[in-house]
Amino acid sequence: MKKINDLIDVNYDFEVLGITDDSRLVKDGYVFVATQGFNVDHYNYISQAISKGCIFIVSDREISIDFPHIVVDDINKYYKELCIKYYDIDLNDFCFIGITGTDGKTTTATIVSELIDDCAYIGTNGLKVGNISSSTSNTTPCVSELYEKLSYIKNQSVVNTVMEVSSEALLHDRVANLKFDIVAFTNITGDHLNVHGSFENYVNCKLKLLDLLKDDGIVIINGDDPNLEIIEHSNLYKIGKKISNDFIIRNYKKIGNYIKIYLDYKDMSYVIESPFRGDYNVYNVVMSFVIAFLSGVKVEKIISKIKRLKPVSGRGEFLDFGQDFDIVLDYAHTINGIRSVLEAFKKYKRVIVVTGCAGGREKSKRKIIGDMIIKNSDIAIFTMDDPRYESVDEIINEMVGDNKDYVRIIDRSEAINYALSIADKDSIVLILGKGRDNYMAIEDKKIPYNDYDVVAKYFM
Repeated sequence: MKKINDLIDVNYDFEVLGITDDSRLVKDGYVFVATQGFNVDHYNYISQAISKGCIFIVSDREISIDFPHIVVDDINKYYKELCIKYYDIDLNDFCFIGITGTDGKTTTATIVSELIDDCAYIGTNGLKVGNISSSTSNTTPCVSELYEKLSYIKNQSVVNTVMEVSSEALLHDRVANLKFDIVAFTNITGDHLNVHGSFENYVNCKLKLLDLLKDDGIVIINGDDPNLEIIEHSNLYKIGKKISNDFIIRNYKKIGNYIKIYLDYKDMSYVIESPFRGDYNVYNVVMSFVIAFLSGVKVEKIISKIKRLKPVSGRGEFLDFGQDFDIVLDYAHTINGIRSVLEAFKKYKRVIVVTGCAGGREKSKRKIIGDMIIKNSDIAIFTMDDPRYESVDEIINEMVGDNKDYVRIIDRSEAINYALSIADKDSIVLILGKGRDNYMAIEDKKIPYNDYDVVAKYFM
């Protein structure tokens, strides 16, 4: 346990039980750091933090309350340094692998964590160290939570850590103190434009990950993505189908429940048997292979491990409850992500899709997604997906426009049940948008909800 004067040059000596910049998370014994976010100035919540038991305030402005505090110049930088002290972390002890991109981060990062021995994972599916898992608040956790997770990883004597690095994490400098040994870019298509303002801003934000690379670090990109052509680096590797890439996907084909991938590198050829179905997963698997390969894992070991992998929860996940049709749960919610899923399963005689669009997010993609789903499915069922403060009906109206060939069912559980009830042996039911998320965001609340549980209950 640390005391406040171990962390900050003050005369107080009370014990610190936690650090946060979210007043809702404050408990007795906490230090509250009044950071300035893009949407929220936490300075305005100092009184709330005090009422919940905080013992000390860090601010970048004088506070009007007679309470133990300190005023600092660069509060966001100070916050990270304070967390490093509190959690007793030396970032040089870690080997960080950062994976960013619009789509494929979770699948790629999860596979990498399985291919590299003693490798921790931090991302959308939480924290995983060995057989121990816990949840995280964001794809890339907020500052205090991130350092808490790194502290846990350190205490497990684990060095290798693969992280999903979101554009919002880069925008808010959550990982600014970290130095990465490897950074990988799966792709870049438009997403979160409501946050970034423009596609150019979004791309530039993703590229900030390059600034966090060690001097001798490695960059790996999807060389088939034209939006990544601007990346230049002395230690750059490209993957993809083009012969100009370093690792060339020469061919791939479906054999039973596997995808057999033929990969060329220099004068060597490798055959990878992947259990991850869908063309889009070929890139995710190859990216993971290359990251492990360049990390020093032997090729034979990588290939053997890939063949034995299990699907990533909520990412192209086939659900088997003994039914005579296929059900796929997928987190796809971007234009490119949904396009890839629809393309991957277009050979089915009857494609049934259940999806929606999140409220409080970029509206410009809604009509594009709606048109795409109606055009590329036999039955399109539109429903709620984290509506927040928006009307689900209005969101669906924006998705469908003047189209008439669709089904509207507001309640997501009812929508999924309907899709399952009309499926036959020639069908595939694609449940898109939430993957294994365990909540539905309605107004400012996160109501317990899970697509998988809905499907499981249907077959009980």
